[in-house]
Amino acid sequence: MTQLFSLISARMEALDLGLDPKEFFNGSIKLFEEFMDIFKDKEQAEVASISQAELESFKSTMLNIAVTGETGARKSSFINALRGLTAEDDGAAPTGVTEMTMKPTVYPYPNHPNVRLWDLPGIGAPDFQPTTYLKQVNFKCYDFFVIIASERFKCNHTALAREIERMGKRFYFVRSKVDEDLRNEERDHPRTFSQESVLQRLRMDCRKHLQNARMCNPEIFLLSSCEFTKYDAPGLVKTLQDDIQGLQRLAFLLSLPNLSAEIIEEKKAALKKRIWLISLASALVNVVPIPRLSVACDISILLGSMIAFYKYFGLDDISLANLARQTGKPIAELKAVIISPEAKEINRDVVIKLLLKTGLPGLTANLPVLGPMLTAGISFLTTYFMLLRFLSEVAEDAERPKENSCLR
Repeated sequence: MTQLFSLISARMEALDLGLDPKEFFNGSIKLFEEFMDIFKDKEQAEVASISQAELESFKSTMLNIAVTGETGARKSSFINALRGLTAEDDGAAPTGVTEMTMKPTVYPYPNHPNVRLWDLPGIGAPDFQPTTYLKQVNFKCYDFFVIIASERFKCNHTALAREIERMGKRFYFVRSKVDEDLRNEERDHPRTFSQESVLQRLRMDCRKHLQNARMCNPEIFLLSSCEFTKYDAPGLVKTLQDDIQGLQRLAFLLSLPNLSAEIIEEKKAALKKRIWLISLASALVNVVPIPRLSVACDISILLGSMIAFYKYFGLDDISLANLARQTGKPIAELKAVIISPEAKEINRDVVIKLLLKTGLPGLTANLPVLGPMLTAGISFLTTYFMLLRFLSEVAEDAERPKENSCLR
């Protein structure tokens, strides 16, 4: 089924939006009929059930990421940074110089609660036993581990990594507080200071200690939770994306804050591949005729998807309120640069207006009575291109509050 969905997605993306409207319309209807044939002998109701099940499957996809390390390694700060929060934001992990975590504590992503970061108790005890520790923190419930050190990696870090590897799960070494190392080095050696040289030395020192502990070719990510878009943080995020598969990968990507223009573009590309699925479900599930349109669809599916797009791109009220607090900008000033309607303004009437803007309904105005297949095809294509346009607008809007806040 995955290959089938990929095939349909590729065919939809290959449509030439520059064709003559009538030629484009006729070609699109033909394409709809072709990929309905791909489902072979299945009735429309069964095709609808398949598309709906795929959408529901994503909603229930879980991803659990464990974060561990010694006291003072800034595990909580890392968790907040990866979720786009500061310590003062609602739902943030508490930070402090003393160990704040006595048992595994979960921190869901604000806009995707099924993606969860777990702050695990520290591993600094002299009598630390990795096997006992992993049992105590319920090892099996995590998909992978991030092991953080604020100085050099010690025997507890490597012992834990080996046990995680032995039990068949992935781990990633993170060296935190890099910003402090750089400031100290620049203060002590102002004339000879070189950021690249300091980072290279830190990386080599970490690798040497891990190799001395018999860790083969360890990959180390240097980062600062206070400056999360710098150093190796983008590389860590990219590595995690590459290592996670299927719907978990999509869930992780869409849960990420807008750390860069590249992430915004990746979100847009990933959602673009799923728009046909949303449109198919809307055109075939609980359809209701829409006044002034040769379209019958389930507007609730479209509404839910459009509101979700806002959240994925950080344009909902909660995300914008957090950004306003972090940057000191009034939330009204951030909203002023957003062109698309606010999430709370999206309703049935707005969706109908957006459907009319696609221009496809006008091409069917003079057609005779439409059969079920043609009606479904027109509904599918109208909703598909409406969502495609809406996605592009929202993705563009995601850049504007960042630019206005000068948050980099």
